[in-house]
Amino acid sequence: MRLLQWITSSLRAKLLTLFVILTSIPLIAVGSVSYQKSFNTVSSHSKTATLMIADQLGRDIDILFQDVRELLELSNNPTVHHFLYSQTETYEDAKEILTTFDLYRETYKYESVLNISMVNLYGKGISEKIGVFQLDVNPLRNPHFTELLNHPDQVLNITPSDAEPLDRLDGFQYQQPNVISIMAAVKQQITHEVIGFIVIDLDDSIVEQFVDHTTIGQTGFFHVIDERGKAIFVPSQINDASQAIQGQPLDLQHQFIQKRGSFVESSKGKPQFIAYTTSAETGWIIVGSAPLQEIVQEANEIRQVIIVSVALSILFTITLYFFMTRWLIRPVQLLKKQMRQAASGFLEAKVKTTGQDEIADLGKSFNTMLEQIKMLLEKSIQEQDQIQKAELRTLQAQINPHFLYNTLDSIVWMAEANKNAQVIQLVQALSRFFRISLSKGRDWIPLRDELEHVQSYLIIQQMRYRDILQYDIQVEPALLDIPILKMSLQPIVENALYHGIKNKRRKGLIRISAREEQKGIFTLIVEDDGIGITSERMKQIQTRLDVSSSQELIEDDITIGFGLYNVHQRVRLYYGQHYGVTIESVELQGTRVSLRIPIERRDST
Repeated sequence: MRLLQWITSSLRAKLLTLFVILTSIPLIAVGSVSYQKSFNTVSSHSKTATLMIADQLGRDIDILFQDVRELLELSNNPTVHHFLYSQTETYEDAKEILTTFDLYRETYKYESVLNISMVNLYGKGISEKIGVFQLDVNPLRNPHFTELLNHPDQVLNITPSDAEPLDRLDGFQYQQPNVISIMAAVKQQITHEVIGFIVIDLDDSIVEQFVDHTTIGQTGFFHVIDERGKAIFVPSQINDASQAIQGQPLDLQHQFIQKRGSFVESSKGKPQFIAYTTSAETGWIIVGSAPLQEIVQEANEIRQVIIVSVALSILFTITLYFFMTRWLIRPVQLLKKQMRQAASGFLEAKVKTTGQDEIADLGKSFNTMLEQIKMLLEKSIQEQDQIQKAELRTLQAQINPHFLYNTLDSIVWMAEANKNAQVIQLVQALSRFFRISLSKGRDWIPLRDELEHVQSYLIIQQMRYRDILQYDIQVEPALLDIPILKMSLQPIVENALYHGIKNKRRKGLIRISAREEQKGIFTLIVEDDGIGITSERMKQIQTRLDVSSSQELIEDDITIGFGLYNVHQRVRLYYGQHYGVTIESVELQGTRVSLRIPIERRDST
């Protein structure tokens, strides 16, 4: 799951996966096919070569026995026939036979032949080693002679393990422990009657040398078994036949159905490759055995080469991918990084484009988009600023007609009462009030002018409510030059008069003060000792101070005065949501209205 998430997480991971898949699959497929064909070919050649070695060993044995069997021609010598057929001993016949033996040896150089012997059916015989002899027992008690008597055309190859005790009787000393005896019947030339037997003793070390000097791989060896599966010759480095054939398929005689072949035996431990061939002269089976791993070693080496080649190709592909992605993906990653910065609000995050490809075009388009966004934002800010100014002026316009209506009503009332001096004083105060209200169209005036504006208002209202209104203004001189949004105090003072003092029905006091709460922030405070506000109504007023428009205020029918609401909205529109009007009141004791605004040093323009 994590691997899948990593692959789908970036374009680079997708390209890497695609590169590896597109490269690995063909390489693995080609490598697998190449390995399979190479393995089959090399292993087939190795097996064939091993079988050829077995064939060569078989031919060497066959040639040896073919040469030795040339001596069997002695059985056709008339002198031999006369010696075996007659019952009397003739010195001349024996001497001639021995001379013939020597002649054959000198002609064919039979170094491996230890002895040549002949014996008739009655136990009389002649041997190279001991000359003429007479057996003490009937020769036909020897099962090999009996078999030849019954099958006179056969040639028997008697190994030391097959020699009968009778073969080693005194007078028949040619049967030594380490010899191979080649036996054949001697037949009368006319009647083909068996008149005796010829025995050629062959030194078995010659066959053992063949076995010792012929190997398979590093640890493989050959050994010879007879038709019954009995081990005849094993390598000299092997202690005994049982050790030589340990793990070998002598119990798998059914495998040797054909005269030659090969198979793999894996029923006992590690797989063994078995190659065998049959000697035409002896009928023996030459069996070669070696670990299959050694036979197919070259094929395994080819497999390793193919695996290394595939691994190196994949490594090369990945390396090539990193170089390509550095050239191809890096611009995309830089563009992605700049886009994230732009998304976070940093519109100066432009892309440095190089080249003329599609990625460069994308970077140029991104830069153009940022310029357009900046232009639209600036335009939007300008429009929003104009909207705020228009809204501020609308709120201000809502204040002026309201106050003007009340003041003109008072002037009319005083004129009707012939209070000319008071009318003049009221008109002068009204003139100063509107002079500051207009302020040549400026929205910002010093706190000094704002206090003068409020004082003019209180003078006007004090003339109307002389019996119930007193006021007190106490502001530190250091704060008088701080610019303030025009007409911020007058609506609060008006609200204190009409909703606090006036409803009290007796003389009340409005106190105006200012102080710096903390660095950069000061508070204007308007206090009155009027009737105050009930707790339930205070909750409603605090809630409704944040409504979005004065129209909603009218619809909700919460009488807190347009002036107080407009001041609160104007301050929040300009300074932010952390500033504005805060009301504290205790019923029947009075109300305290605080206007919290930041100190800004600016020109009053």
